[in-house]
Formats: sequence, C-alpha cells, structure tokens
Amino acid sequence: MVFGIFLCRGDLLSDVCRHCVVFAVNEILIRCPNEKEAVLYYEECMLRYSHQNILSTVIYSGRYILMNATNISSNQVDRFGDSVSSTMNQAAVKAENNSRKFYTIKANWTTLQSLYVLVQCTPDLRRQDCLTCLLSSINGMMPFNKTGGRLLYPTCNTRYELYQFYNEPDIRIQEDSAPSPRPGKGGNSSVIIIAVVVTVTAMSLLFIGVFLVRARNTRTVYETEPLAEDRDDITTAGSLQLDFKAIEAATDKFSLRNKLGQGGFGEVYKGTFPSGVQVAVKRLSKTSGQEEVDDRPTMSAIVQMLTTSSIALAVPRPPGFFFRSRHEQVAEVGPSTDMFALCSVDDASITSVAPR
Repeated sequence: MVFGIFLCRGDLLSDVCRHCVVFAVNEILIRCPNEKEAVLYYEECMLRYSHQNILSTVIYSGRYILMNATNISSNQVDRFGDSVSSTMNQAAVKAENNSRKFYTIKANWTTLQSLYVLVQCTPDLRRQDCLTCLLSSINGMMPFNKTGGRLLYPTCNTRYELYQFYNEPDIRIQEDSAPSPRPGKGGNSSVIIIAVVVTVTAMSLLFIGVFLVRARNTRTVYETEPLAEDRDDITTAGSLQLDFKAIEAATDKFSLRNKLGQGGFGEVYKGTFPSGVQVAVKRLSKTSGQEEVDDRPTMSAIVQMLTTSSIALAVPRPPGFFFRSRHEQVAEVGPSTDMFALCSVDDASITSVAPR
C-alpha cells in the first residue's frame, strides 16, 4: 500500500496548484523510481509519498532549510530577531485555528520596509500537531540574522522575507470562498484530504487506462506459423517474424534433441509446426560473437540475402592455407610438410599472402 499527499501554497489559485502537482508527479517518477518514500519541494507545492501511513502524523525528517545570503546589520540583529520571532509565532497560532492550516501576516520593520511571513501545515494534521510543527520550524531558523529564510518539513513550512513573496488578492479570494468549519473534531480537513486522495487516484487510473488502451491498439500481431506454400522467396522482414510462443512450441521449448548446432550468434534448433512445415530457428545469445554493433546484420540485410535473386555460392573447398594452432602437434598435412606455423595443403606459394 502506498500513501501520498501534496500541499500547494495557500495563496495560489487552483490552476497553478494543479500544474505544479502534475509536474511534481512526473519528476518524482524520474528522480525516485525505486525509493519507498520521497518528498519533493517546489516554490508552489510539495509532493510526498511513502510505503507507511503518513497521514495525520508530524514528520521532522527530510527537512530543507534555505536562508537569504544578506545579513542584517549587527546593530539591528536583536531587534530584527525579536520582530521576526514574535510575528511568526503569532502567525503560527492563527494557522492552528484556521481551517486550512494556513496564514500570512505583514508587520512593520522600518518606515520603508515591511516584514512578510507565511506559515502552513498539511490540512490532515490536528490543531496541536500543526502548532508544534510550526514552532519547531520557526526555532530551526534561529537566530534570525538574515534578511529572509524558510524551513520546510514534510508536514509544515514557515518563511519570512523583507519583500512580498505571496499573493494577497488570491488569499482573500480563497478565504472568502472557503466553507466554514463544521462542528466537531477536525473541522473540514477530512473533506480536503478525501478530495486530494480521490483526485490523485482518479488521475492515476485515467493515465493507466489511456496507456493500456494505446498499448493494446499499437501491439504488433505476428503470424503463428510460416506459410506452407512450397517456395523459398522471402520478400519482407515481416514474413520472418513469428509469434514467440508458436516458435517455442515448434521447437519443444528449445529442447536439446532439436538442437542442430551452435554458431557465434547462438544455438540453432529444428522446429516443426502443426502443418508439417519445418524451420531452423537461431536463438540469439546475449554474449554474441559479433563485437562491433555496426557489423551485426540487420533484418533487412538478411531478407535481401534470402531472396530468390541471391547468387548461389559454390560448395566450400578445403582452404589453400591455414594457421596451425600454437599447441597443435606438427603432422603431415598434405603435400607440404614444412615446420612453419603457416602451412599449405597444396604446392601453391603463400609468401605473398597476408592474413587478415
């Protein structure tokens, strides 16, 4: 069983959220194809999955912290730290009591600059767990001697900057359209979680269904038996392609009693089809003797060699010369009985022959 959850930044519209999540789903399949659990953080969203139940549980492992490179002047560090700490703690308390577990706040820093704060939890957390997670994230950035920073946990995140990094109009729209919490425990967080799970499940099933339909429509159908007509000409590569199960049955699952021989590319078997047609089947070996890939014959080249217009070659004759093996005993090989490694089976001169 796999558990998954995503969290979009609370100030974003649904279209932006959806695009971020779709991108994250594709990325996590590429970046973490064999991981049992993973989490991806983006500017607009977070995506997480695990083989264990991660819902309604605060997780502190897998955190990510980013701090601005600009320092606060030394004579303002204490005052700035107090201002950031109090503002972020205030936002954390507001988020705890918010049905969406999300809150932003703007505070005055100087007459020319304002402090912007954003805090957010995954909606499945209980109120107290959300506050605990946010406070841990806030304390993890201390001391506040940088002009900005953020700390991301899988279940919550906090951020502060001296510039506006969130969209205030979108926040007002979503807060006005958000349904009021129902009485009882948990508010409307369970509705949000169900919507998330159902949406992700529906999208996954849709993608799987489309893939299976396309795979079924594009599947190549091969013949189950070669043509029984008495002819040797082969004009297309397709006529050489038979269903593997049919070949396996014809060769009795490549049994040894049907083995005819073995070459550099693999073993050759005799196959007999139900119609009585007999074929020779070469089962390619993974350790093919052809070293260079470019030198390996293609199917089109084999078809061309097997057409009726091919030139018939003469019956092979004994070679005019050969290399004796280094370990071979010197013996009489023919008319020539010299002791050199390069020998001749006739009286032809081999002084000008250079082996390949």
